[in-house]
Amino acid sequence: MNAGPGDAVASREGGDREAATGPQAPAARRIAERVLSCPDVAGLSRGPFGAVATYLPGDLVPGVAVRDDVIEVHVVARYGRPFPEVAELIRDAIGDLAAGRRMDVAIANVVTSDGRKK
Repeated sequence: MNAGPGDAVASREGGDREAATGPQAPAARRIAERVLSCPDVAGLSRGPFGAVATYLPGDLVPGVAVRDDVIEVHVVARYGRPFPEVAELIRDAIGDLAAGRRMDVAIANVVTSDGRKK
């Protein structure tokens, strides 16, 4: 996948380091895993300026920001399915982990099946 700054910093092929701990670590990691399991998601993106992440001691979960009132997820989508449907599939995949928080999903970029940006 050809990525620019802030794009596709985690994908199915590459994962997060496992060493981090903290109160948000399990939720953020499970959310990232579920998002990446969605077939229309090519990877996670840290968003503009690399700000979308859950920061943990000595580590981070890129593309997923878990806050008190909202879970923010930025993804690189595979070309094909309409974006609102991709976002809804992601919300369905992580809904039980949201614990009543609003779930904001942003499509940060799009790639074709061969990994080229659209």
